[in-house]
Amino acid sequence: MKHETLTVELGERSYPIVIGEGLLQQAPKLLQQAGVSSKSQLLIVTDEHVASHYLQPLLDALAQAGYRASASVIAAGEQSKSLAVYERIMTEAIQAGLDRKSAVLALGGGVVGDLAGFVAATYMRGIDFVQLPTTLLAHDSSVGGKVAINHPLGKNLIGAFHQPRVVIYDTSALHSLPKREVAAGFAEVVKHGLISDEAFVDWLEEHADRLWELDSELLAKAIHRGCAVKAAIVSEDETEQGKRALLNLGHTFGHAFEALSAYSVLNHGEAISIGMCLAAKVAERIGMADQGVYERTKRVLRLYHLPTEWPGDLTPEAVLEAMKRDKKTVGGKLALVLPRAIGQVEVVKDIDEEIILKVMREEVEAK
Repeated sequence: MKHETLTVELGERSYPIVIGEGLLQQAPKLLQQAGVSSKSQLLIVTDEHVASHYLQPLLDALAQAGYRASASVIAAGEQSKSLAVYERIMTEAIQAGLDRKSAVLALGGGVVGDLAGFVAATYMRGIDFVQLPTTLLAHDSSVGGKVAINHPLGKNLIGAFHQPRVVIYDTSALHSLPKREVAAGFAEVVKHGLISDEAFVDWLEEHADRLWELDSELLAKAIHRGCAVKAAIVSEDETEQGKRALLNLGHTFGHAFEALSAYSVLNHGEAISIGMCLAAKVAERIGMADQGVYERTKRVLRLYHLPTEWPGDLTPEAVLEAMKRDKKTVGGKLALVLPRAIGQVEVVKDIDEEIILKVMREEVEAK
């Protein structure tokens, strides 16, 4: 079967991203190529929805190749990125006999990848893990080694940088996704264009109808391009000391929306979509971006059936306070990723909070 491979260049810790249809059946061979020995005890972390489709076939393929694997199945949704679920998986890892040569396999979307990766990063001070993304959104979260769980006061505040051995992206898994999850994934695909590639945004606008219907050829191209943008930035700035922060376009607003709604109203892609629109409006308001960036940002996100309006009954004041708990805030000063143009963004510090509040209040009034 045809597949494509990208590499995240990190010296001795470089790893491949393999993209193509039917790759879950080839997982044992790809694990061996990545240095995960068949003598290793594996723990597969997945959620109940993904498990119903893909867990048993993966277990069977691994067993046929001589791997010993057990599974930890969590509830689907952001609420599972909690200390309680983390502790439960740690207990299951110990009971399953995982040692320092073992590996954790993350079979699922961004929640599973973040949680499983944090388990791997902290079990016995760090063991191997492998990303097996099954959602479109996870084309972003599975690359780059950011792993974390949430705290009730903020998203991803408890985490680490822990790179996977390999990312095995079976695009055939995307056809079982609900359309809301497909839309959420396109939020991050669009984001990669908005931060670094206007021509990619043009292409996403041109092919929106076929991409929305999950045309296999176009979808593989979109995933490849999004992963390539992410891989290039991570290779240059693994631990977010500079350029990698640009990948957070819309995330300071979006994480606040998620935390304030207890991770139960908006999914990640929806929250980031609204956040990217707000970032564009703030950029126009402070004279950083030309007029029209905000409207085009909204237009391309709406092509992928994503929300662009203020969410629910949240107050701008509460959102601003939640934004101040964001990891990118230093000394109480917000740092926002804002667009200068479509395909060009910068980190901007010390923005007048009143401007941010005014923009958010206008969005509330416009609902």
